[in-house]
Amino acid sequence: MELKLELIQDKVECFEARDFNALEKAMNEQIEHNQALLLEVANVHHYVHLDPKTSQPVYTATVHFRAKK
Repeated sequence: MELKLELIQDKVECFEARDFNALEKAMNEQIEHNQALLLEVANVHHYVHLDPKTSQPVYTATVHFRAKK
């Protein structure tokens, strides 16, 4: 059995929550996890749209992580 280790160069994660505070908390937790993998935040894009069934806002974010240099 051969074990080959490689560094993660890029990683994109998506988040969704019903309120902005929950979205921010989820993102911060994952940022901490990815720092342990030597990844840092490169870009963050966030959006708000209305759920057509409930007319409540839904907050989404996409975070792009890159390897620390």
